[in-house]
Amino acid sequence: MFKATEFAEILLKGDATQAWIYMEGYKDEEILTIYEEIITPAMHHIGLLWQNNKITVADEHIATAVCDFVLSRLSSAQLSRQDSAPRKRAMFLCLEGEQHYLGLKMANYLFVANGWETKYFGPNLPLEYARQTALEWEPNVIGLSVSIVTHLPKLKSYCNQLEAAAPIATIFAGGRLGEKYDLTNHISRNTLIASNLSFLNDWLKNHEIGEKENAAY
Repeated sequence: MFKATEFAEILLKGDATQAWIYMEGYKDEEILTIYEEIITPAMHHIGLLWQNNKITVADEHIATAVCDFVLSRLSSAQLSRQDSAPRKRAMFLCLEGEQHYLGLKMANYLFVANGWETKYFGPNLPLEYARQTALEWEPNVIGLSVSIVTHLPKLKSYCNQLEAAAPIATIFAGGRLGEKYDLTNHISRNTLIASNLSFLNDWLKNHEIGEKENAAY
């Protein structure tokens, strides 16, 4: 936890250069370890500070911006190693009205690191645009993020309509609420709840094993 609070303090200073220098100290760690042991708990810590009026919304915004910069730099090496061979496809989006996107961005980069082609839409994507992309692009995975309880009534509509638009897709629902609450009553029957990045990482590994086993027959 110390690493997370230390990184959180750097983010709150708004110093992107210092944040990147700090992160380079962990360049030999697996990307999932960096996400789950440093970045995610650091942002949770900042969220708690904001909830307890220890920092302002401006402080939270600058920390988010610097964290976003760090995530983009971390992903650049992964993107540069991608080839042009056909790959599985995944799209990631926050429900309309949702502004918390860093967890979704890490999920997107986790798939990129595993060789997937992705479309990352970030925060606040209306269902009609998500559905149109799913129809045209035919993704194998669709990741949905929801962090605010009042947005839960929208979640089932997203799941049902995207499932109809992309029948081959595995749909994941996650975000801050996925860690704290049982979302079963707010998703379609075939949607999976991604409670954290480790869940997605395990799914990716099992999916890869399944692909190799199928290719052997």
